[in-house]
Amino acid sequence: MGEFKAFIARGNVLDLAVAVIIGAAFATIVSSLTDDVLMPVIGAIFGGLDFSNYFIRLGPIPEAYAGSLDNYAALKEAGVPMLGYGQFITAVVNFLILAFIIFQFVRMAARLSRRKEEEAGAPPAPTDELLVLREIRDELKRR
Repeated sequence: MGEFKAFIARGNVLDLAVAVIIGAAFATIVSSLTDDVLMPVIGAIFGGLDFSNYFIRLGPIPEAYAGSLDNYAALKEAGVPMLGYGQFITAVVNFLILAFIIFQFVRMAARLSRRKEEEAGAPPAPTDELLVLREIRDELKRR
């Protein structure tokens, strides 16, 4: 049990846990951005298309089903086997948005890292005390 506590108490494990939680929350925001903002705009540009209802029916519709034949969610709930490529398009757009944002974060972190390296640059000039100590050391080596 002590080993487990030491593992959990490590900083990188806690950082990873925080990153996963923030990532999940961020994915929800991106999903909402895609589903509620971008996909309706894309649909409007392409003539009122609703990507969520793009599917190919792979099997028969149950006889008890009385809903719309164009409603992906209702057909899926009724157990009709379908290939929902509209949902896939939405997932791809979500992925591209997340990938672009992560790319921007990595790029920004690399810039900050380069700036720190440039600022660190050359080591500071030695102090007068250090110069005197070096002279003493060199004189002792010569003797």
